[in-house]
Amino acid sequence: MKMEGKKIVIIGGKRSGMALARLVVALRGKAGISEQGTQEALAKEFRDWAVHHHVALEFNGHTRGFVEDGDLIVLSPGVRIDTLPVQWAKNKGIPVLGEIEFAAQFCSKPIIAVTGSNGKTTVCTLIKEVLEHAGRKACLCGNIGHPFSEYVLDLDQKDYVVLEISSFQLESVLDPSSTLRTHPDCDHRVKGFKPHIAVILNFSQNHLDRHQDLQEYLGAKKRIFLNQDKDDFAVLNYGDPQLKALASCVKSQVVYFNVPSDSPESVNPNHLAVLAVGRILGVSDGCCREVFQRFKGVEHRLEKVRCLDGIDFINDSKATTVEAAGWALKNLNQPVVLICGGRDKNVDFSVLIGPIREKVKKIYAIGEARAKIRRAFGTVSSFEECEGLEEAVNKARQSASRGDCVLLSPMCASFDMFKDFEHRGRVFKEIVNRLK
Repeated sequence: MKMEGKKIVIIGGKRSGMALARLVVALRGKAGISEQGTQEALAKEFRDWAVHHHVALEFNGHTRGFVEDGDLIVLSPGVRIDTLPVQWAKNKGIPVLGEIEFAAQFCSKPIIAVTGSNGKTTVCTLIKEVLEHAGRKACLCGNIGHPFSEYVLDLDQKDYVVLEISSFQLESVLDPSSTLRTHPDCDHRVKGFKPHIAVILNFSQNHLDRHQDLQEYLGAKKRIFLNQDKDDFAVLNYGDPQLKALASCVKSQVVYFNVPSDSPESVNPNHLAVLAVGRILGVSDGCCREVFQRFKGVEHRLEKVRCLDGIDFINDSKATTVEAAGWALKNLNQPVVLICGGRDKNVDFSVLIGPIREKVKKIYAIGEARAKIRRAFGTVSSFEECEGLEEAVNKARQSASRGDCVLLSPMCASFDMFKDFEHRGRVFKEIVNRLK
C-alpha cells in the first residue's frame, strides 16, 4: 500500500491515533486526526509535533468535510464501525480500515495474535518472554498498551510480533472477498490481517455495551482467523465448547490447548496456551516452564501492592470482566474485602454469587455500576456504596482484619472515573501507599 501523497484521516486520537499519525508521516503520507473529545485527548508534545508536520487536527466532534477529504479512513480501536464518520466515508466510497489492519500492511515479521475475554495480556507477555528465553527476539504490542502502529516500522531486529487484540480491533478486519483486496484498479489495495499464529484463549460475556449480543461479540473474535491459510495456525481452547467448534470453520491448522488428558485442574490454562504456541515454534516445554516459574505476573493483575497491619492490598484493576474477578477470587486463599465497580458493560454480575458468598466479607462499590452490583450481591455479602476509590480504600482498610486482603477487582470498565484500567490501578496503588 503506497502512502506517499495520500490523505489519511484517523478517527479517534489518544494513543492509537497519535501512533497512526506518526506512521503516516513516516510513510510520507498526509495525516489528519478527528477527535470526539477536547484537545487534551492528545498530548501537548504531540500537538506541537503535529503542527510542525502539517498534521490536520479537529476536536470536539467529527465534521463531514474533514472526513470526506480523506483518501483513506483509519479507525482507532475505541471507534465503533457503525459510527457516523464511517457512514460518511462509505457513502463517498472512501476505504475504511482499522488500526491493526492498517499497521499490518507494513509489517515485515510473522505475527502471533492473541485474543479472548480474559488473560490476553498475561499470555502475550509470557509468549514474548518464552521466545526471548529461547534466543529469539519479539515485539510486544497491540491492546497491551503500545499500539501496533508505533512499532511496525522498527522490526528489523525482531523475529516475531506478539500482538494482543481486542474484539474492538478485530471487528473491522476485512474478509478475503473485500474489493479493497481483490479489485485490480483499487488505489488502496490491501493485504488482509493474517497472523501466522492466532489464539483465542476463552470466551465469556464482555463488551455487551459495544456489541449487540454474545454472538456478535464472538463473531468479532472469529475474525482473527479470517485471512489465514493452510500454512498458518489456529490455537483453540478445547475446554470451551464454542471455541472448540470453530475448528470446522477455519482454513488454518488447528492446535488445541486445555485438552483434558494434558491439563489437570491444577494447571493454568494460560500456561497451556503458551505451551501450544511454543511447540508450534519449536520451543521446548522445559524452556516454557522455566519462564513460568520465574514469572512475577503483569502490572494491575493480582499485583500485591503492600501488606499493612497484616492486611494484603492487591491491585487487580485489569479485571474488567466478571470472569476475571472470579479468577482472582478463585486464586486467593484468604478472606476478601472487595472493591469493585465502574462503567457497566451490560453484563450479568450474578454469575459470581457463589464465589462472593464463599470468599468475600464485604463489598465496597464505586462508579456508575454500583447500584446494579448492589442488586446482584447486596443480599449475599455485606455491602456499601462509595463515592470514589479513596473512600472505598479507607473504609475497606477499616473493615479488614489481620490475614484478610483488600482486593481491587472492578468487574467493570474504568472510563466513568479514570482514563483506563492502568490509571485506575496506579491511583489505587498511590492511595494504598499513602495509608499510615
